Amino acid sequence: MSLNTRNLSDLEEIDRFEQAIASFNAGEIDPERFTAIRLQQGAYGQRQPGVNMLRIKVPGGRLTAVQLEVIADLADEFSQHKIAHLTTRQDVQVHYIPLEFMPTAMRRLADVGLTSREACGNAVRNMTACPLAGVCPKEHVDVGRHVDGATVHFLRNPLNQQLPRKFKISFSGCEADCAQSLLHDCGVIATVKDGQPGFRIRAGGGLGHKPRESIVVEEWIAESELLFAMEALVTLHNKYSDRTLRAKSRIKFLVERFGAEGFVQKYHEEFERTRQALANKPYPQGEWRTPNGSEAPGQGAPRKLFAQKQSGLYVFPITLPIGDVRAEQLRGIAHVLLELGLSEIHTTQDQNFAVINVPQEKVAALRSGIAGLGLKEPETGDNVVACPGSSTCRLGLTSSTVLGAILSGGKADLNIRVSGCHNGCAQPETGDIGIYGEAKRLHGKLVPHYQMYFAGKGTAGGALAVKGPTLPAARIRQAIERVQQAHLASGEASFFVWARKQEPEYFKALLADMAEVSAQQLQSVMHDFGDKTDFRVLNLGGGECAGASQVLIGANFFEAAHEREYRNALVFQRKYVEAAQCNESILRLLGSGVAQLLGGARQEDLAKLAEQLNLLAPEEIAAEFAHAAQELVTDEEIDNEALAVASAKVDAWTIRVAAFATEKDGQLDLKEALPK
Repeated sequence: MSLNTRNLSDLEEIDRFEQAIASFNAGEIDPERFTAIRLQQGAYGQRQPGVNMLRIKVPGGRLTAVQLEVIADLADEFSQHKIAHLTTRQDVQVHYIPLEFMPTAMRRLADVGLTSREACGNAVRNMTACPLAGVCPKEHVDVGRHVDGATVHFLRNPLNQQLPRKFKISFSGCEADCAQSLLHDCGVIATVKDGQPGFRIRAGGGLGHKPRESIVVEEWIAESELLFAMEALVTLHNKYSDRTLRAKSRIKFLVERFGAEGFVQKYHEEFERTRQALANKPYPQGEWRTPNGSEAPGQGAPRKLFAQKQSGLYVFPITLPIGDVRAEQLRGIAHVLLELGLSEIHTTQDQNFAVINVPQEKVAALRSGIAGLGLKEPETGDNVVACPGSSTCRLGLTSSTVLGAILSGGKADLNIRVSGCHNGCAQPETGDIGIYGEAKRLHGKLVPHYQMYFAGKGTAGGALAVKGPTLPAARIRQAIERVQQAHLASGEASFFVWARKQEPEYFKALLADMAEVSAQQLQSVMHDFGDKTDFRVLNLGGGECAGASQVLIGANFFEAAHEREYRNALVFQRKYVEAAQCNESILRLLGSGVAQLLGGARQEDLAKLAEQLNLLAPEEIAAEFAHAAQELVTDEEIDNEALAVASAKVDAWTIRVAAFATEKDGQLDLKEALPK
């Protein structure tokens, strides 16, 4: 699947979303349920009423000039601020779009093969990759093909519709791991073992609340088994992660719950099942090669013109201060690329652009073209990443965009990362210096602060940052400069090496005077950057990163749909015993869902579940469940004919239960989870 031919959108789905907007405006859908619908389509609420952010998925960060032009048009025509924002996950976000314009914007994206589906909410999010996938001299393989294959596999997959929380995947083309598997739910790293190409798989990483480094679950698997491993990890998350406590719902907490060895064991159990069910599924195949270079660009765009593995071609980086770019600049970049016969541009994890496949003779013209747009290549000190923070995000506490725009990485060109809250969308734990906003009371007043981190690095040989002191926001710029001065005075070139040599209390002592605020000094630290009024935290009802709470029976229906897909695949492979076990799982999932909907409890034993339904559910629902359960045959003697009879009963009961559930809750939408 090539960059120019993939089409990820579904126009009928956009039509349904438009109808849902009309129903919501008419009061026919409650706000919480509509939030879940909206997030599934990639429309995220802002702290400003009446407008939303559209998050555009850019798998692997790869865009064409034509796609870039369409995004520019969206920002220009639909956004009140006419700005696009590049994220650390290689998405493009356009803020300040009134809800009624969203379907039209989504159709425009569909025209050029882009989508916002599952860019938000409890789903597998946009898949990130090495910024130079396909052109890096160090890579074993262009992982872009694997990103595309995995994106298509999980998009609209029943398994991926109501996960406990979001799930993030990265792809790296070599052991340098520029896509930072360390901090991902699942990290895929191309490698070679005993002369055989394949992938190392890491899992269970994450930032935000309780940062955790991922662990290795597979030292090496063959390319043909990559989808099995990824689906096994998503299934593990779906099956075991806590659906009741949002703060504990990421897969990293399963590593904590089961222990590393227990987690790997659970993963292998799921892997064996996915291997069976997906055995006949085509898998992405890359063109493996012997690396011919040693320089790795790191997790973002190169900081200079970078020679590709293709002789005579270069990567040309374009720096975007804190990831923001105006609509006219986006359109201008697209026009410059088209005029020069250049078609491919990558978004990167440091919120910049990288133009790919630039011949030496066109470098000067490209440089001149972007200069006319007010853009340039990276310069020493401008390696600063910032999330939107309190400018638009409902969770943002501090104005990270205002602060980020005035910070500098200094003479050592340090990587500075600024987040507006502890969720850490700017990935502060992976920067040389990372900070996130929080609120603390001093002398009875609420004061904006930043938690500091030092010496983080998400690529190979790295580690999550060392936690430092928390300082008033008004003093954070001075604090960063003091740390930079101490580093330069040491003579050690690498900030990572220098910072990790220091004693645990070194940074706290270095900045101790900045943490102390007397009553007389209080007024000097009361304002956040860009604000003239005293700091306050607005109660906006929480953020939407994890999506609205889901009706449990809805999650059960989508998991049952996933089991049904497995069943059908296993029947095709003539694995009738395994397929019959899927029927058993479907009854268990939906039976428990009905029981819980009616005030009962989840139950694993089908006989006990039948007894519970007999007490709680309508007679025909309970009787058909009992009959379908009795018809199940899971022993070695089962054949295709007997299985078909049992499957028909299970599917018929599924449809009946869906009708019952939607009658109980008229806003429950189960159409995509039912037998076709």
